[in-house]
Formats: sequence, C-alpha cells, structure tokens
Amino acid sequence: MISPVNILDVRNLTVTLNLASRGTRAVLTDVDLSIDENEVLGIIGESGSGKTVLSRALVRWVTSPLNIESGVIAYRGNDLLRLPRAQMQALRGRKIAYIGSDPGNALDPTLPVGRQIVEKLKSIEPGISNGEAERRVIRLLDAVKMPSAKQRFEEFPFQFSGGMMQRALIVDALVTNPDLLVADNITQPLDVTVAAQILRLLRELQRDFKTAILFVSSSFGVINEIAHRVLVLAGGRVVETQSIQQLLAAPQHAYTKQLIADIPRIWQSSAEAVADEVSPAAKDVILSVRNVSRVYPTRDRNKLFASQFVHAVRDASFDVRRGDNLAIVGESGCGKSTLSRLLSRLEVPDSGQILFMGEDIAPMKAKRLLALRRKFQLLLQDPFSSIPPHLSIGRTIAEPLYVHGGMSRSAIRDRVAATMQEVGLSLDLFGKLPVGLSAGQRQRVSIARALVLDPELLILDETLSALDQVEQRKLLALFQRLQDQRGMTYIYISHDLGMVRQACNRIAVMYLGRVVELADNRTTFIEPRHPYTRALLSAVPAVEERPFKAETYLLEGEPPNPIHIPAGCSFRSRCPFAVDKCALEDPPLFARGRDESTACHLTEIDPHHQ
Repeated sequence: MISPVNILDVRNLTVTLNLASRGTRAVLTDVDLSIDENEVLGIIGESGSGKTVLSRALVRWVTSPLNIESGVIAYRGNDLLRLPRAQMQALRGRKIAYIGSDPGNALDPTLPVGRQIVEKLKSIEPGISNGEAERRVIRLLDAVKMPSAKQRFEEFPFQFSGGMMQRALIVDALVTNPDLLVADNITQPLDVTVAAQILRLLRELQRDFKTAILFVSSSFGVINEIAHRVLVLAGGRVVETQSIQQLLAAPQHAYTKQLIADIPRIWQSSAEAVADEVSPAAKDVILSVRNVSRVYPTRDRNKLFASQFVHAVRDASFDVRRGDNLAIVGESGCGKSTLSRLLSRLEVPDSGQILFMGEDIAPMKAKRLLALRRKFQLLLQDPFSSIPPHLSIGRTIAEPLYVHGGMSRSAIRDRVAATMQEVGLSLDLFGKLPVGLSAGQRQRVSIARALVLDPELLILDETLSALDQVEQRKLLALFQRLQDQRGMTYIYISHDLGMVRQACNRIAVMYLGRVVELADNRTTFIEPRHPYTRALLSAVPAVEERPFKAETYLLEGEPPNPIHIPAGCSFRSRCPFAVDKCALEDPPLFARGRDESTACHLTEIDPHHQ
C-alpha cells in the first residue's frame, strides 16, 4: 500500500484582528490541519467561526487589519509564511489555486472570459503559444461542461450565469494543474442543480488531476457530498476533526452535535416539515396572481437595429391565502426574482393581474399604491447592501414611518424600539451605524424595517440564502413567532429546498418563467408529479438518503435560452422521460385535486407517474 503524500501541513496558525486603540482580537487561534494528495478536507462552522479567514490565510491573502501572528503553513515542507513575496505569488496560481464565493466580481468585466484565462496561463507558462493556450482553455471549458465552450470563450462575464461563472473560475484555477485547490463556499450562491453539478465536477476533476482540495462550507449537506475528512471550526479554534462518516455518526464535541442537530432533515422525519393543512382563517385569499407575464426587450447583437425578447415570466397563476407560507422555487434564471418584483409592484406585468386584497396593483396610482404598501413588504437577499451604511440602525428602521407620515417623533421612536426588541435586536444598537454587524443581525434590521409598518404580507426574496444553517434556524423561528402573533403571510422565494421543507406549507415550482407544479409540502417532497421537481430534489445537498437518485434525475448544463424558448414543453430537452407529444404541445397547468396542479403530459397519461 502506497503511503499518502502530504501536500499541506499547518501548525499553530494564529490570526489576529487589529482593533486600533482597543488592541487586537484573535480570529484564529492555534489552528492545526493537514491535507494529503488526492484528499478533500472539508472545513465547516457557523458564520464568524473563521472559515474564510483560514482559507485566505492558507494562500497568504490576509491583509490589514488582519495579521498572521504566528504559526507554520508548510506546502510540501516549505513554510509559505517565510517565502519572499515574489516566490509566493509565483506559487499561488501555479501550484496553489483559490476560488472564492463571489464569482460575479472575480473577473475583469471588460475582457472576454476565455481571454482572461489565457492571459493567466501565458503569464505562468511564457513559452506557450497563443493557439495552444486557447486550445487548452477551451478543452478545460468543455471538461467542466460549459455550454457551447468555444462560443463562451469570447463572451464577457456579464453574459455568464452564476453557474457558468463558477465553472469558468474552476477552469481559471485548474488551468495550471495545481497541487492544491482552496474552494471557499463556492456553492453557497448557486441553486441546487448548479451546485450539484459543480460538486460532481470537482469530484471528477479531483480524481482525474489528483488535486488536493480544501473545501469550505457552512452546509453539512454540501460537505457530505464531497469531503473525505471534516475539520470543525468554532470561535476560530479547531474543536474536532474526523472522517465525514464518523463525524455524522458519532460527533464528539458539543458544538458539532449542535451543528448536526440544526441540519434541516427533508425526508427522515416528518416532524421537520410544516403542516400541510391550513387554518380556517387561511381560506381568505390575500394575493391572487392571474395569468401574469413579463417580457424584456433586449438588443440583438447579430442584427442591426433589431431586438430580441426575454420571456422572464410566462402566464403565472396561483393564489396566496392569509396565513400561508408559500414557496416559489426553481433554478437561477427561472423567473423567481422577476416575479418577486412584480408581486411587490417594483415592476408592472405586461399582461395578467396581481390582486392584493382584491385590488389590482398593476394600474394603481402612486397615492393609493403608497397607502397599500404599508400592507406588503419585500425583503431582499444581500444583508450588506440592503441597509444604508451612513444611517444609524434606529433611523434605518424608522425610515418607512417618516415616508408614510402621521406619527410624532416620540411615537416613531417607541414603535422602532418595540420592533427592535420583537426581532431580537438590542436597543443599544439604536444609535449605532451598521458597521460590524453580522449578516444575521443585518437581516434582523431589514426585517424590523419591514415590520415597523405592521404589514400583512412579507415577500422574502432569497432573504435567508446568505446565512448559515444556525442563523437560518433562528430567523425561521422568528418568522414563525411573528406569524403566530401577527397573523403574517409569507412568500419565500428561494433555491434552498431544505429551508423550504421546514418553513412552507405550499410550494410553486418554476421553470423557464412558468409555474410547472403547485402542491402542498408533503406532495412536493414525497410524491412530486413533475420530473423537474424530482430533478431539483435529486440535487439537494443532504446528510440523508434521497429518494430521487441523481443518476436518474440530475440535470446537466443550463436551461434553454429564455429568448429562444423551444416549441412544445420547455423542459423536454432536459427531461429523461420526454415522449413525442412533449415536442409538439406545451402542457397547460392541469389541476390535480385540492391545491395541486402540474404542467406535464406524463401526468396526463399517468397521474401517478414516478
């Protein structure tokens, strides 16, 4: 038996944060870890545990006010902390590669993606010709299953979806065949099908190139999909290291046990799912979406003075009852966020009606719309850009009350203080700026700003997707308490099916702008009718066995272009069960009993199709 070869050995790594006049604070303390050739080491912990600082420290990308105080980072026996800067820069990119969690800002927006990767390759291998460099990059783009790799080579970053950008960054990282890849939370911003494809791709590339991978994530389900061993970080310290199987079966540390207890279970326990039955009060429809469509004109780059049309939302129809928790799920680009802008009247549909409490909000005049906005609020995804950095937290939460008027300053202050306490924010934060707040605290500020108007409907557009599972669970408990106390109604727009399983009693599944399945929680997760729903479930990162196998259902590549939607069923090009009729007719949304509808010819032929 061949002994494993050590790639990276870290000993007593300590990183501190300079707090100026307040001294320093340890962010990482005495961290030890090792990675062998051809091994995937998972790093897990909640937000603030030090995962990202550790991943950047390993490639010596820690900058002020952070400082590597002490320790050894030995790559093949050589301490990276003692290498001259020029040698470290040569090593980083050639033998040690790094991929971050924000693919959208990783490349120059003014240059074609393929050209940027070629530029990097030529800087590392000056002797390689332009032609050979281009051929190698295109081969790798093909290897990561980039759709139309040769064409994408010349396209700019803004023309790439999130999944394609992450594939491009994997090529950028692997183009020099590195020994070690550091991947920092690279699947967090991606929907479940793209994330599953990226994980499968990394497993294949790791097997083919013998690359060691340090994989950072806040999701145990994701770590379970790819890692051999797991290192658990808590408060900047390593509290446990085991194989993934041993860790899930017999965690030793109390922190690890709590992390595992917080993992959303999708199929193992029905107790994890919300009840499908609705209360008698929930029979009142608060929002009715009727045949809504939204099309965006865009310039056709292949023709002079010509336009093309992006069909973002197509004939969407559903009702939201008072007290509902309705989820809208689907891949990136399926129309979820466009629909959220329509539901919140940030945009107006091209056709159809959106009735809120019986009134169509699309043609509504500004004065009436402003008055009605007290009753419905939109919460956005990014906790860092959704609140202004120059306003105090109390003033930020109070802003809607000043906009709507009718209250004295003292009454506004009292309302804001009561709302802050209701969402779990300390009153000590009232006069402070948001700098230094965690992502979870920032989302609580956004929630308080919405709640201060006493709305009846909250539209949550990926509001929890930037948070780890611990913060998610806390905010879901908060939403449930608010619903019990205030009778709130929620629309969750999300790609996180584990969260949806816990929080939502009804689910609408969207594909390429259409609602293709609408059902209660149990039907969606246990007996889904549409093959696309089963494909989504086959891709969910989980620590339990999935009833829908990835080898049967997992999708490859991207959905069809919403400018050129294929004839017949728009899902047929990716459906493993498509029949002749699917190419000829676009199936309508068939009603299937109480509150259940499916747009699929297969359920028309066999209602119990699995």
